[in-house]
Amino acid sequence: MVALGAIALTAGVTAAYAESTIKWMHLEANPDRLKTWQDIAAAYEASHPDVKIEFQFLENEAFKAKLPTLLQSNDAPSIFYTWGGGVLKAQTETGKIRDITAAMDADGGAWRNTISPAAVDGLSVDGKVYAAPTQSGLVSFFYNKALFEKAGVDATTIKTWADFLAAVTKIKAAGITPIAGGGGDKWPLHFYWSYLAMREAGKAGFDAAKGGEGFQGEAFVKASQDLADLGKLEPFQDGYLGANWNDTQAVFGDGRAAILLAFENTATPQNQANVATDGKGQPPENLGRFAFPLVDGGAGVITDDFGGLNGWVVTTNAPPETEDFLKFLTSEANEATMAEKNNILPTTLGADSGVKDPSMADSAGQMAKATWHQNYLDQDLGPNVGRVVNDMSVGIVSGEVTPEDALQQIQDAFSLEQ
Repeated sequence: MVALGAIALTAGVTAAYAESTIKWMHLEANPDRLKTWQDIAAAYEASHPDVKIEFQFLENEAFKAKLPTLLQSNDAPSIFYTWGGGVLKAQTETGKIRDITAAMDADGGAWRNTISPAAVDGLSVDGKVYAAPTQSGLVSFFYNKALFEKAGVDATTIKTWADFLAAVTKIKAAGITPIAGGGGDKWPLHFYWSYLAMREAGKAGFDAAKGGEGFQGEAFVKASQDLADLGKLEPFQDGYLGANWNDTQAVFGDGRAAILLAFENTATPQNQANVATDGKGQPPENLGRFAFPLVDGGAGVITDDFGGLNGWVVTTNAPPETEDFLKFLTSEANEATMAEKNNILPTTLGADSGVKDPSMADSAGQMAKATWHQNYLDQDLGPNVGRVVNDMSVGIVSGEVTPEDALQQIQDAFSLEQ
């Protein structure tokens, strides 16, 4: 157990500051999860009597709509939540957020060295750190063990995309819907194209594409065809093109499909149970998980991960104590507390000791070996290009758009952003 009493104060944080208020804007509606933050803030305030942490809440969509205006106002928050990638890049271009590189590198990198290098890199723009990493997510396959057994499929043998397609074919032949798909929200299906592009291109190829080469190279053609090959098997439930994410998880939770490609930044086993028709879903002992497979001849490796990356941005006029508070918030002890109590995958090194959910712990173990963590493309490439990636992922897998046409549309959107 990681007790709140074990929350460690950052060394050297007793410097006297003028009285100031750090305004913490967040999206957390769950009172139990919010209390974890409030307790951490109270611990900081106790050792910094001249600093007050003021919590400000906005619902997710309201936050996205109002943040640009707030940043330009005199009532801007001191810190706020970010998704990284193109979202963070756009925020840097407002001139209203602070580069925290110097704080990260102070005292020989005392803060930077406590956090996963992949997470710091993922929240940097042009080599400068613009957000303090707090949690990550991992997209991987979850499967129903009983349905796999009924179909005669051994998940441990799925090492390549060809193996995965063969498993899908075998599951369908057994009269079982292979995959729960969420085409209504679109972004759940972009997971497939994104991972396939990573597996085909590898990090160097992917970075080159994002750096200006674009997305029409051979690796991206292959990735698009890989996805089209999946679509030809008709692997999803009836009506998947209209299914939102909760619908999709319910299909899996009810046992109406054998596989779900899902993100693990909060516990997928609990999420699928919450939305299942009976409110129970699949019990933990019937759930398995495996990494997205490799592709034959691809440049990617199995330790290349895909998922979300979140952190806290500091605004230009935030009090000077703000970075120190974020260093405290993201300390190993506090991140471990958040991992245990708020069920997150922490980005601070060693904080995975607080991950108690077995599925989350398995994901954390995989992420600890990550050689590359790619953020969601609909965030990393910015909202305009990301929207096209989402649309084209659905178009390819449904057969409504050819791989060639899909890539052209992605490239056209990408070119407009350059």
